Amino acid sequence: MKLELFDFIDETLELLEKKQDKINKAALELEKFFNDSFFVKDHFLNVSYRIKSPESLKEKILRYNFYIKYKTPENVFKNLSDLIGFRIECRFVEDERKIYKDILELFNIEEEDGFYSNPINPAIWLKLDDKQPQKQRNGFEIYKIDGKYKKNGCELNFELQIKSLVNLFWGEIDHKVLYKNFNYMLTEDFFRDIMSSIKDNLTMIDRQLMLLYNHLTDMDTSDALKKENQLKALVSKITHDIYITKVRQQLGFVIDFKKTIDVIVNFLFMKGNHNGDSKLSKNFLRILNRLDDISQNEINFNQYIDFERDIFFNDCFTRKIGSKILDVINKDFRWNLLFKIIFQIEEGSKADNFESFIIYLRFLYHEGIMKALRDKDMTKEEKEEITQYLLDVIANSFNRDISIDFINECSINRLICLIRNLLKNIDSFQKWEEEKEEIASKVYNSKFSC
Repeated sequence: MKLELFDFIDETLELLEKKQDKINKAALELEKFFNDSFFVKDHFLNVSYRIKSPESLKEKILRYNFYIKYKTPENVFKNLSDLIGFRIECRFVEDERKIYKDILELFNIEEEDGFYSNPINPAIWLKLDDKQPQKQRNGFEIYKIDGKYKKNGCELNFELQIKSLVNLFWGEIDHKVLYKNFNYMLTEDFFRDIMSSIKDNLTMIDRQLMLLYNHLTDMDTSDALKKENQLKALVSKITHDIYITKVRQQLGFVIDFKKTIDVIVNFLFMKGNHNGDSKLSKNFLRILNRLDDISQNEINFNQYIDFERDIFFNDCFTRKIGSKILDVINKDFRWNLLFKIIFQIEEGSKADNFESFIIYLRFLYHEGIMKALRDKDMTKEEKEEITQYLLDVIANSFNRDISIDFINECSINRLICLIRNLLKNIDSFQKWEEEKEEIASKVYNSKFSC
């Protein structure tokens, strides 16, 4: 003869099947409500739910003696607190408390037996007079709130949990290793010690992730220039680490070329010709992918740089600067390294990339001088004439020393600052004509490299 207990289980599962449509409908309504209520909160991530399966319900009836406790299947459902289990997910443990405070603010209409409803959907009640977070049997805390859904004669219980990413992971471990494991009883203390250690480590990870997130959040990503500078700094660090390791491995010594790397990265971002966050991000990812490939390949620092064709120069400045660099590109290790790095990251035609870099240098000086002349009472043609004159002086000064330090960002900024100061009292083209030789002499003879 079949035990009455199993008849009771069969009847309860049949009732679960009959209620399935109502349960599904209620679950979808509840999910939409919680999503709509919290999606604007920065600390909110997601809402998920699960409806108790027949297997899980059967296990619960057996585990907790529901047959003796509730007598009828109807009473089981009336007292089953987690027929539907909802989970509001957030990033960090600290955010769990924020979500709970949001719930207290939303559910502010007092009902019966410690339950509170809300003005948006009166059918949803939460029991908010219990202390939160609750202490679990394993000694750890959890935000767990009993709820009721009461609509059109249908009344269903649900359970609402608030969990951070770390506690989601922890919950899976705890549920599957301890709660569902019936073989560990003989070494329960050992298991609990190990689990406690895991929980401590997860708590530490949560704090570390929160520090990282807060740092990234503090960055004003609405400021495009600031965002670009942050990406450049990251690429510079990665590029420097890759190449300094490879130089040390192959040549057995290390040189300081951090400023050179910064010049390269500035050029690569400029060459990406981005407009807006989308293209900036694509260029950033493109460079990272190339660096990843380079890091896994051999690099020969002893090899000559050869060009596929003759280099073309489109003005006096690029010809003077470019020709001089070509003279030393296979003699001066730092110039050689600068272009090797550019050619490896950019690929394509070496001649094209070399020409682009020289034009980029011209652009930096040209723009700096034009800004210094911006508010001067001169025609566009007069400003351009002054700029071309000073560019020729800069090219001559460069050719005198041909140091790679000449093109560092710091050196260029110092030179532009010097020119700005020299042009401060030049208020007309006639005044420029009178003082241009003295200004040119100061620019040519100044030591502005750093």
